[in-house]
Amino acid sequence: MPNTTITEPEVTLELAIDHGLNEEEFNKIQEYLGRMPTFTELGVYSVMWSEHCSYKNSILEIKKLPNEGPQMLVGAGEENAGLVDIGDGFGCVFKVESHNHPSAIEPYEGAATGVGGIHRDIFTMGARPIASLNSLRFGKLDEPRVRFLLDGVVRGIADYGNSFGVPVVGGEIYFDENYEGNPLVNAMSVGIVKEGETVSAIAEGPGNPVLIVGSSTGRDGIHGATFASEEISEESEEKRPSVQVGDPFTEKLLLEASLEAIKNGGIVGMQDMGAAGISCSSSEMSAKGKCGMKLDLDKVPTREEGMTAYEMLLSESQERMLIVAEKGREQELIDIYEKWDLNAVVIGEVTDGENVTYEHHGKVMADIPADSLVLGGGAPVYERETSRPTYLDETRNFDISTLDHSNDHNDILSRLIGSPNIASKRWVHEQYDTMVRTNTVNAPGASDSGVVRIKGTNKGLAVKTDCNGRYVYLNPRRGGQIAVAEAARNVVCSGAKPMAITNCLNFGNPYKPEVYWTFKEALAGISEACRTFNTPVTGGNVSFYNENPKNAVFPTPVIGMLGLIEDMENHVMTPGFKKQGDTIFYVGADRKGLGGSEYLNTIHNKTTGDTPFIDLEFEARLQEALLNSIHSGKVNAVHDISDGGLAITLAEMGIFSGLGADISIQPLGDDANEVLYSEAQSGVVVTCAAEAEDALKSHFAEANIPCQKLGSVKADQLVIDNAVSLGISDLSKRYESVIPNAMQA
Repeated sequence: MPNTTITEPEVTLELAIDHGLNEEEFNKIQEYLGRMPTFTELGVYSVMWSEHCSYKNSILEIKKLPNEGPQMLVGAGEENAGLVDIGDGFGCVFKVESHNHPSAIEPYEGAATGVGGIHRDIFTMGARPIASLNSLRFGKLDEPRVRFLLDGVVRGIADYGNSFGVPVVGGEIYFDENYEGNPLVNAMSVGIVKEGETVSAIAEGPGNPVLIVGSSTGRDGIHGATFASEEISEESEEKRPSVQVGDPFTEKLLLEASLEAIKNGGIVGMQDMGAAGISCSSSEMSAKGKCGMKLDLDKVPTREEGMTAYEMLLSESQERMLIVAEKGREQELIDIYEKWDLNAVVIGEVTDGENVTYEHHGKVMADIPADSLVLGGGAPVYERETSRPTYLDETRNFDISTLDHSNDHNDILSRLIGSPNIASKRWVHEQYDTMVRTNTVNAPGASDSGVVRIKGTNKGLAVKTDCNGRYVYLNPRRGGQIAVAEAARNVVCSGAKPMAITNCLNFGNPYKPEVYWTFKEALAGISEACRTFNTPVTGGNVSFYNENPKNAVFPTPVIGMLGLIEDMENHVMTPGFKKQGDTIFYVGADRKGLGGSEYLNTIHNKTTGDTPFIDLEFEARLQEALLNSIHSGKVNAVHDISDGGLAITLAEMGIFSGLGADISIQPLGDDANEVLYSEAQSGVVVTCAAEAEDALKSHFAEANIPCQKLGSVKADQLVIDNAVSLGISDLSKRYESVIPNAMQA
């Protein structure tokens, strides 16, 4: 006999506040229901109205981002991930999301489940993931806790991704004390789907059965969404149960079963169970289809005894999906999932009306209008107070010329190469399987972006994650512009045309006016850049409350850029020098300004000045001319100038190839520090055969882009005027040893 004597705590305002809701929201819930919510209903509202699920403090600004273009097949926010037309009957599905808070508490599982969750968003839409990237931020590497976090996060990404069988083709890692205690762990997945084989996250058709498929439900991850919507504190360790536990082998089975089920037909809609679990998938699918859903939680496969309705609805156990099937075809789907040794159970049906109803032990535990729970429906929307940060007056007015600038450029360059932000990340990416599925062309390391081929075509994708948090901290609008521009420039340097972006917006507490001002300004900058480069925003993720007891992290709106390569045989480019005697050119804008540079941080221990200037229209012309030079075979090597400036770009081109260079920077200016270490935007280094010099100069002159000859590729020494003379092998040893040595400490 079912247990009908279910008792729940009395719902009060105090209990609602404990769930992360405020008084206004608590009153709104009662208005929607026409009564006091049950304890289970309060739990459902609390996770669905958390920032992590509802974007209640960010959606007004997100809506201002450009999200239209002829390449867009699905609008931003319409599905689990963005969908872009890449031709030949294929679409690319891609998205980036955060798992910051879980990774701060339990780095291994936090990072692993972040990888699993983002891949599910891709294959839930019918696409097969073909590439993975990540964007990571930690505190100073000399701190033991930071090394513990780095080790755990990297192992979590590696173990899950390697077992799941998707290559990591790119990423970025930065170390700065402002990320101390609150690391950023952003994961990106890229998938391919054939035209007509996509699935929507929708519930339609009263009477259609609803199935839960995949793993059994446990108590892991309960209130994970609300945990991700608050600041990290000294009590956060107590919330370790809010960190989910993943199983990549089950996810691999779920991937294959789901893609087979989609091809089989009979699926009306499908959604991943990520944040807020059953609550989220059932309410969002119902609201999208303007229908209701009735679920019997007694039928949900569980792996723990005595789970309550509250626990089952809020559980964020991994590797689960919710499917709405065509009535009469549910057994076909059950057979497919059971063949892959996975649960597939009918737990309810689509209903007329508008409510999602959850029953447990024969009793209705929650009966809620679906639309009242979701983003774009009844979830609250706020416009927060803004205030320009006062620190900007000090940083903008700092006179960098007053610093004691050394003339020992051998020492400066060696120290910059030894910065963990610049040094090789081989220790990290060698733990990842970068070549599984054999489609990887440019892997992490000696490349400006990851490149994968699309089997069955001559096309490929270049993908990149990028953001300099210092830039956004010092000038939020310009920093947002540069994040997009650098990501686009990186895929161009690999031979790809920028197509679209996804983003992961990592900021502090939105209730703090200075944080929210920075958020709005950064998004305005992203919008301006995306419009200039015709790279619409396909979707993404907002991660607020990235703060620790000391401070907020640098505002870090990570950009995931997608680029398309039409001719993989002839258009793929790499940054390493190709042969001795090639001529080296600098192409782009003036090399002026040291604000926000790695040079200031590493050599002078300062994050100050103004973010480098960028002219978006000039940047767009540079990228177009650069891409044309690659496609027409005029260049042999291309490398973007970013962290560390021109000196680091030249050193890396040497390290990647084992070749050196003889350089004169006189054509670029008299201030060696600015020319060598400025991170001024819109600049690249290219090489060409000596006999092709005139053709290359003419090409950029026609585009009205400055092009200055710097020197030529030599054997094994980097020589820059009388300022630098360093052996490439010595630079390479230092470049490769920094992180391994630190991790052995």
